Amino acid sequence: MALTHEPTAPYHSAQDALRVLETVARNTTGITDTELARRTRLGPERLTALLRMLRREGYVEQVTDGAYVTGEALRRLGSTHDREQALREKLQLMLVRLRDSVGAAVYLSRYVDGEVKVTQYADSPATPAVNEWVDFRSSAHATAVGKSLLTQLDHNARRDHLSRHRMARLTSRTITSDRLLLSRLESQPPTVPVLDLQEYAVGTVCAAVPITAGSSVGCLALSLPVEHAHRLRQAANTLNRNAAPVLLSLAI
Repeated sequence: MALTHEPTAPYHSAQDALRVLETVARNTTGITDTELARRTRLGPERLTALLRMLRREGYVEQVTDGAYVTGEALRRLGSTHDREQALREKLQLMLVRLRDSVGAAVYLSRYVDGEVKVTQYADSPATPAVNEWVDFRSSAHATAVGKSLLTQLDHNARRDHLSRHRMARLTSRTITSDRLLLSRLESQPPTVPVLDLQEYAVGTVCAAVPITAGSSVGCLALSLPVEHAHRLRQAANTLNRNAAPVLLSLAI
């Protein structure tokens, strides 16, 4: 299990959850919450919240004597046989839940082999996905997804990406100066969601938060029609607060 350290609430939650999971996994006959608290040194309130989340996600189960053991979801993700399929199904369920809690289309994206890739998303008739009118791979400079992924790269990797993808003007709000964009990326705090205020498409606003596990750079994002722009920051903060289970699944 690997998790990149970042000073954000989802990272701290996922790190603590990993400690709990690893402790449970080492005790195959079960472990009580009292013993978990002693071994993990987590406060009762914090541990209770983490156990609630881990039970909801199927990573731990409570047996008849009240002790905790590893759950079916963790066993499936730990299996080399169907891990990829199990992870994809698990992530999709999480995205659907996030879509409903933030009231917006939600996306999971990764930076793979030097390119932006939306790997999964959850939308609905009430929360439609953004129309990909320009390939996301060539429009990282204009999207919340792209900018969030780029902020997690080092300076040389950002410059390399921009050298391979011309910064086209997609709307009147699109940044087309690499110097300005690099400056914005450099100053972006990791705890603050990256926004796209009609930079990619007129009529759409987006936000993205980082979820990097191990060496894999990723982000969670959402999109809203511009008439719901007043909800963007609140929805982005909700997305950020609920990113820990997704991050945890990627780290297991």
